[in-house]
Amino acid sequence: MSKVPTVCEVAVFAPLRQVFDYRVPAGLNPRRGARVWVPFGTAHRVGVVVAVHGDGRGESAPELKPLDAVLDAEPLLDPAMLRLAAWSADYYQHPLGDVLAALLPTVLRRRQQLPDHGRRGWRVTAAGRAEQATLGRRAPKQRRLLDHLGEAALPEQALVELDFDWRATLRRLQARGWVEAVRLEPPAPQPATPGPTLNAEQQAAVDAVGAALGEFQAWLLWGVTGSGKTEVYLDLIARVLAAGRQALVLVPEIALTQHLLDRFRQRFGSRVGVLHSGLGERERALTWDACRRGEIGVLVGTRSAVWVGLPTLGLVVVDEEHDASYKQQDGFRYSARDVAIVRAQQAGIPVLLGSATPSLETLANAARGKYRELRLDARALAASPPAIECVDVRGLGLRGGLGDQLVEAMHAHLARGEQVMLFLNRRGYAPLLICRHCGEPRRCDRCDAFLVYHKGIDAARCHHCDRYLPMRRPASCCELPEIAPIGLGTERVEEIVAELFPGHRVCRMDRDTVRHPATLAAMLEDIAAGRVDILIGTQMVAKGLDFAAITLVGIVDADSRLYALDFRAEERLAQLLVQVAGRAGRAARAGRVLIQTHQPRHPVLRRVIDHGYGAYARAALAEREQASLPPFAAMAVLRAESPRAERPLAFLADARRLLLDGGEAVEISFPIPALMERRAGRYRALIVLSAATRGAIGRTLGPTLEALDGAARAARVRYSIDVDPQDTL
Repeated sequence: MSKVPTVCEVAVFAPLRQVFDYRVPAGLNPRRGARVWVPFGTAHRVGVVVAVHGDGRGESAPELKPLDAVLDAEPLLDPAMLRLAAWSADYYQHPLGDVLAALLPTVLRRRQQLPDHGRRGWRVTAAGRAEQATLGRRAPKQRRLLDHLGEAALPEQALVELDFDWRATLRRLQARGWVEAVRLEPPAPQPATPGPTLNAEQQAAVDAVGAALGEFQAWLLWGVTGSGKTEVYLDLIARVLAAGRQALVLVPEIALTQHLLDRFRQRFGSRVGVLHSGLGERERALTWDACRRGEIGVLVGTRSAVWVGLPTLGLVVVDEEHDASYKQQDGFRYSARDVAIVRAQQAGIPVLLGSATPSLETLANAARGKYRELRLDARALAASPPAIECVDVRGLGLRGGLGDQLVEAMHAHLARGEQVMLFLNRRGYAPLLICRHCGEPRRCDRCDAFLVYHKGIDAARCHHCDRYLPMRRPASCCELPEIAPIGLGTERVEEIVAELFPGHRVCRMDRDTVRHPATLAAMLEDIAAGRVDILIGTQMVAKGLDFAAITLVGIVDADSRLYALDFRAEERLAQLLVQVAGRAGRAARAGRVLIQTHQPRHPVLRRVIDHGYGAYARAALAEREQASLPPFAAMAVLRAESPRAERPLAFLADARRLLLDGGEAVEISFPIPALMERRAGRYRALIVLSAATRGAIGRTLGPTLEALDGAARAARVRYSIDVDPQDTL
């Protein structure tokens, strides 16, 4: 017979490292994984029960505060998710309450309940149908929403793709009686539609992973761009669904992998759920709940989807596993890829890491035998790899950054009715504004950074704190300043291309032109339909685009990352070059890639162009091993920030002394200012910890956390711990 719980341990949703004991009043039955409402200081907080005790401790400890309420009749977090949260809090040295909050949708972090888990839908009423044709110009958004609803009732999630505030429009239509809410039953699962016949390499990969679906193994699927990795994912997921299990698919960015999402929906229909930051609170909560209930068979999502409960999880896929966006860069600094691997390990299921340019960490794990490697070396549809050329632009007169060889190649490909893509990883019109009289550059007054000119809005912006300064505002340097834009951004390239190629349709794809998923979807549709001749873009165009008519890719400036200070910069450059080049010639027509550079003999460029990413990676791993850098060492960064310049460095000096007392074989750097010392009005500094093993770093940090918290309060600084950092500057 189970004991009546008398004491429970609660992790409160707050940045506090300890859990708290509460007495369980008679009549309450808190269960592990359920939320509770507890008194905390002079206020109340939501927390999660992480342990319950029925040993009478509550009776012998009357000083314990009692629970006020149990918010969930059934636990929201099962033992598997609680175990994953505990591992993550320990590994990333982060408060458990904050980690548990990441596992829940925003609405459940407050004293609220989930929205009705029945699917709410909307349909046009007879009155709305009568008014629909007359709306036109006087209410275009209302007309568009009514047209979108069509004849049948649609679930609310189907309205998310609209590129305007559909919620406000929906409320107005409902108030007029032109639409009404209806309850939709979840559609019955349909059998997966058959996929195309796999080639020999794809089939071998599916057979290898499929034979081990019931056991943990990390698999690296290393496939060249256009090799058909998605078909491998789909076939394996079909097997998992047929066995009554669920699958989790992580992608770097939903908006940029729309074609992948479409493929999943074509294959698995209504069993596919999507989770990303573009969804509203209600949509995220409903998707989270549907996953927990087993109503969703395949969850496709960005970084945060790794925390969604899937009770019958049978397979985890991490697409583009090398992508830096899988690492959270503020708050709870976790790597979704690494958490996904641990989740698969704890569940005893396989995890598939797919990439054309695997991270050096993943390649090192494959070389050690920790991961098993699968190769897809042939492009699907018998497409040939593109021809890659390095264009030496030293001493050449460039027009908007474009050399004669690239311009001539563009004319030739466009004349054949083919599409061209230009890549420049710098948005805006010009990255620098200077005064012609005194030469003073315009700087952000809150960051150690130059303002970037955006011609479309005639304003200077800081790309770090989003400071906005209209150009009509005078500069502080001179009485009559004359401001000139210097350098090149995608906006300026677009302007020059329009002048050089009149009559050709140009599309620019960057964060300034793509502010909503529907906008991006419309752009991609135009490109696929041949309504765009020249595509210009930033890193966005390197991810997930698959267009048969793009046969020429021009990398306008490959030099900006060649001499970056961070030790990962060259790896990211090599990955980016291969990914961008992979957009060319993905079907029957041959592809060509022109890389403009002032450093045509640079070792990274030569290795990637002459011998491929594998040759670059082998050389880079040898260099990392010699320098004792990850993946041949473990690393963590302790960062501090304050509005006062002297405080972060002083705190980190104290922190270094505390950490050195740990006695572990850990190297700890002296405090240094961050590469950009001032950002958003706060001064930043850091120290770097490195050791042969992650365990040594954990044993150094763990015992000092309480002392570090106290030192940070005394110094009036904010600090963070970044385990396995993506940058160390």
